[in-house]
Order: sequence, then structure tokens, then C-alpha cells
Amino acid sequence: MLKLKNEFSLERDISGCGLCGIINSKKIKTNGSDIKKAISIEHDRGNGLGGGFAVYGNYPDYAELYAFHIMYDNLSAKKDVEEYLKNNFIIEKEEPIPTFKTSKIYDHPYLHRYFIKPKSDRQDKLFHELGDDDFVVNSVMLINQNYNGAYVFSSGKNMGAFKGVGYPEDIADFYRLEEIEGYMWTAHNRFPTNTPGWWGGAHPFTLLDWSVVHNGEISSYGINKRYLEMYKYNLSLKTDTEVITYILDLLIRKHGIPVRLAVMVLASPFYHNIDKMDKNKKELLTALRQIYGSALLNGPFAIVFCYSNGMIAMNDRIKLRPLIAATMGYFTYVASEEAAIRAVCPSPDSVWSPKAGEPVMVEFEEPILQKGGLVSL
Repeated sequence: MLKLKNEFSLERDISGCGLCGIINSKKIKTNGSDIKKAISIEHDRGNGLGGGFAVYGNYPDYAELYAFHIMYDNLSAKKDVEEYLKNNFIIEKEEPIPTFKTSKIYDHPYLHRYFIKPKSDRQDKLFHELGDDDFVVNSVMLINQNYNGAYVFSSGKNMGAFKGVGYPEDIADFYRLEEIEGYMWTAHNRFPTNTPGWWGGAHPFTLLDWSVVHNGEISSYGINKRYLEMYKYNLSLKTDTEVITYILDLLIRKHGIPVRLAVMVLASPFYHNIDKMDKNKKELLTALRQIYGSALLNGPFAIVFCYSNGMIAMNDRIKLRPLIAATMGYFTYVASEEAAIRAVCPSPDSVWSPKAGEPVMVEFEEPILQKGGLVSL
């Protein structure tokens, strides 16, 4: 009996999945070595079925073009998708995504990237009148749904996602991230539970400039999915994380809600807490819950999401997943474990654990970290 008790006490509760984020609010670039080192500390949070990274500022020579990263299962799918792209986009440059052959990442799809912009005389008449961002979103949905064997896994400007099946440190080597520079990075180590481990299912999930890494489960996925489908979003990637990316796109880009308020939609305070707020906040947050109740995320989660203007990290409303934050000069770090941060920043200026539902927000225009309490409304 004593032996069993001792063995049990040595077990480690890793809470599934690991995530990291690094941002420099002055847009000073670093290569991928730090983010690789940080996420490798969280190795035991994954099981080798998914690892990935997002980086911002890595395509300065093509900053005004959409960078499509596409996975292909076969050359036939590549031919079909490229025909669609040629008919609807100006392709400034296309090439294989540089990779490094490694025995640890041995079975992978064709990986190609395209630097493109929509044509004014595009052939897809159904979406002919859409603005560029809307047309790109619809093109991503169309390719991922209708072109068997093809998957667009990154479509933003001056950013890119690099992901696949494997541990993240091996994925980093495979994509040669130490040769890539950027001013904002995220990383994810996946432990899939109720969804499959496949190349497209690895994190981050992206759309345009949005990228999301996630630890946990979105138990409101069914409601969120049906709500998004009302706005013509196609959810076909076999994981609950996908809804977070599309909700952000809907709220911020399409509905014009400020980022600070969109955060309140994702993890809205409970009504009994809203009732204690001053009149203006109470009315605002009540209205948000009534209008966007179907966009509320339920379940245990910690997420880091990035966009062209900054990074936000947050927990669910009762903090059922770990999240640690730290600062050092103009750098801000977030991770599932403090050890991951200290691996690349041994003596940070400050370290703290954000409270449930309270976001850590860093923006490039105003490099002032907001922590503790509600963000300004």
C-alpha cells in the first residue's frame, strides 16, 4: 500500500497541452530559438501528435501581400488549387516552404507558400464584390471545404504559421525556425483528447492575421459552431479551437468591436459579478452577453491569440487551465509553466498568474501592459 501511495504522489498533473507566447512591443525581432527553447520545457504536456508556431514580421519583403501556407496530400490537389489561385489572385511569388529533413518528422504533406493579392477581375463571381479580406476568408473556406487533399493553414500578411504532427521542438527544426526572425511568436504542444492528431489539426489556428493557440476544451463548441455558420463560416478542421479564431474575426473585423470588448465576449464575467459593477459597465456587459451569448466560450481553457496589432493571453472564467505571464523590458512572455519563461528569461522584471477571465494585453501602439482587474471599457 505504501508503495502505491508513493508512486501516486509522484504523478504530475500536466493539464494537457502547453503554450507559449513572446512579444516585443517595440517590434524588435528575434529568431525562433527562444520560442523553441521555451516550448521544449513543456515537452511532457504533449504526446507528439501536434506542434506548431506562429510568427509575425517574418515576411517584410511581402508585407502587403497575403501569405498563403498550404498543405497538399498529393500533387493533383496542388494542381487544382493553383488553378483556382491563378484565376482569382495575382501571385507575386510561390515556392516550397523551406524544411529540414529529419528522422523525427518523416511523413509530411507537400508544403507550399504563395504571396498573393486578389485580382480585380477575379473569376469567382460569387464573391466578386467582396473586399480583399472578405474574399480571402471565403477563398480559405472554399479551398479547405471543397478541394480534397488541400488545406490552407495560414493566410495573413507579414506572418505565418508553421505546424504539423510531432513534438514542437522537432517541428521547429523541421521548419528551420532558427533562420526565421519576427517580433511576436507563439508556440503550442498538443495533447489531443477528443479530436484527431493530424497536420491540419495542430495549433496555431489562423485566419488572415489572427492566430490562436489553446490549452483545454471548448464545451460550447456546438453552440459556437452553429452561430458562426449563420455568418457563412465553414468549420471543417475537426477541432474545437477553430471556433476561437473565427469568433475573433467576426467580432473584431466584421462587426467592428474593439479588441478589449471582444475579450469580454469570449470570457464574459458571470451575471452575479456584472450586477455588482457601476451602471455603465453593467449596462455594457449585459448588452454584450445578450447580443453575443452564442459567442461566449465555455469550458476549461487558456489561450494566446495574436493579430497585427498585438497579443492577448487569457484563461476561462474560473481558471481551469494554467497561465503565467512575465515582463522584461519591452518583452512580454506568457506560458503554461513559469519554467518555460525562465528558460529564456531567467530574471524577469515581474512574474504573475493572471486571474480567471482577466486578459494580459500587449499592443504595439501602446506598449503598456495591462494586468489585474478588468481592462478599460
